[in-house]
Amino acid sequence: MSEARDPFEIAVLPVASPEDARTTCAGAAAHLRRTGGRAVVVHVIEGTPPTDDGHPEHADETFAAAREAFDAADIDVETRLEYGEEIPETVFAVADESDASAIAFTPRAGGRWLKLLSGDLTNALVTESDRPVVVLPDRHE
Repeated sequence: MSEARDPFEIAVLPVASPEDARTTCAGAAAHLRRTGGRAVVVHVIEGTPPTDDGHPEHADETFAAAREAFDAADIDVETRLEYGEEIPETVFAVADESDASAIAFTPRAGGRWLKLLSGDLTNALVTESDRPVVVLPDRHE
């Protein structure tokens, strides 16, 4: 029997916007600081990548918000911009590649993640994930 990992050893944090990144990273920061863990912040854009090499501006702003939250807490953060037809599968792929101990997010009232999490995404995260899924409290409300 293998030893259980702390969910915040390596946490994959899917985020949809700069505000979502600030909220999710604030919710995860205390846990990551406690474990000395690291964050993998992933922003998934539905579809295929554009042919140019640039990042969409909102992705850059989203990652800047995440870095700001974790730099203040002295937490190691990796940012990943991913394109995929299915958001859950893309998040799972990042979790696999990162050897994540958990996937964590903060649902936002009226936001994209809340809408997605009310349907197939929640079901997929809970029933198809091979690692813990953590719902973080909203520290900005």
